[in-house]
Amino acid sequence: MNTLSQAWDWLTTSANWSGEGGVWNRLVEHLFLTVVCLLLSCLVALPVALVLGHLGRGGALAVNISNVGRAVPTFAVLVLLLLSPIGSYGYWPTVIALVLFAVPPLLTNAYVGMRGVDQDVVRAARGMGMTGTQMLLRVELPLAMPLILTGVRIAAVQLVATATIAALAGGGGLGRIITAGFNLASTPQVVAGAVLVAAFALLVEAVFVGAERLAPSWGRRG
Repeated sequence: MNTLSQAWDWLTTSANWSGEGGVWNRLVEHLFLTVVCLLLSCLVALPVALVLGHLGRGGALAVNISNVGRAVPTFAVLVLLLLSPIGSYGYWPTVIALVLFAVPPLLTNAYVGMRGVDQDVVRAARGMGMTGTQMLLRVELPLAMPLILTGVRIAAVQLVATATIAALAGGGGLGRIITAGFNLASTPQVVAGAVLVAAFALLVEAVFVGAERLAPSWGRRG
């Protein structure tokens, strides 16, 4: 309990929230890294999943290959990237490691969502003369949106939690608070940093849960 009270004291000390190493600045860095990695992951995974789900071919292989990445620890990937020539390019090793980590849930959920669309609806759309692109964008994508958003939510929350490894590569984010606590042998600061990461992850989870609740209405309009 003494550690928890000291962690609370650290969190309620205004000096710890201001300045370059303060909580607000680290939170902005963490948010920026999470958003960048999430956008890059979506650009990589979603087009592949949507096209393969629409065609109904090759999706299982792509999902299985992407899921292999889940068996490899993100920290191990980061270390290998840091030891490679890419390691000299600032944030890129961390970004690449996090993108590889976020691709599997995005690809899997989007593909499953596309394949789960009622085929009677697809056949009706085809009978109305819709082209493949029209069926993808106006029928299949809106109906698959709930599962796609679930994948995005899972990836976002995982990125928030895992982006703390950026501090190990000299990057910013809330992980710097935790590593600084270890360097200072300050357990309360380590606990405070962990609480901040957990609270941020819960906030991101709540935002995406709200978006998912709107997804069925998008599907009905589509």
